[in-house]
Amino acid sequence: MAVTFYDLTSVAGLKKLDDFLLSRSYISGYQASKDDLTVYSALSSAPSAEHVNVYRWYTHIDALLRISGVEAEGCGVVVKGSAPITEEAIATPPSAETKAAEDDDDDDVDLFGEETEEEKKAAEERAATVKAASKKKESGKSSVLLDVKPWDDETDMKKLEEAVRSVEMEGLLWGASKLVPVGYGIKKLTIMLTIIDDLVSVDTLIEERLTTEPINEYVQSCDIVAFNKI
Repeated sequence: MAVTFYDLTSVAGLKKLDDFLLSRSYISGYQASKDDLTVYSALSSAPSAEHVNVYRWYTHIDALLRISGVEAEGCGVVVKGSAPITEEAIATPPSAETKAAEDDDDDDVDLFGEETEEEKKAAEERAATVKAASKKKESGKSSVLLDVKPWDDETDMKKLEEAVRSVEMEGLLWGASKLVPVGYGIKKLTIMLTIIDDLVSVDTLIEERLTTEPINEYVQSCDIVAFNKI
């Protein structure tokens, strides 16, 4: 279902977006998509750090644009002014210049809400310029060693490792692993991973992915054993 935001240049609009991002890393789904670009482009400038969640999200999307770009389609998002929207608008975000004729062309979806054509082109050119300039730079990477602990000696460690490796994030690469005895028949999984610093937070990976459903059926806790810049 499409998400709708109103007037992101206002304090009230930013507050709604901040509340929305409190428990989310992206506007929709588990990876950056064109929904994030829609909202990103609707913001005239970087938000104040006062809006903690918006600021975190904006910084991440900005870094992503500089490094690899965004290709996922998303679920659809609408950014409006103060006027209410119809069910058709939720299903198919209308073009800013063709709001009155939105039913004439259901295939022509404007991913940038109510932006003018000039604003849309400026945003695209800005993103392209920043991305091109960043090709000369190398993003910082880190090598991390994690201890992943099961609930007890009856936990299926093969399924535990499969669950851990099932987590996919942009900028995350799983490496070698081994099972290490800790006593009383219990073993822990020690696993290496490489991350792109601008894209992946290890704390977020642990708190929001590795120790939440459904993976917490196998994983009791995770500890960072080593963290080294590459």
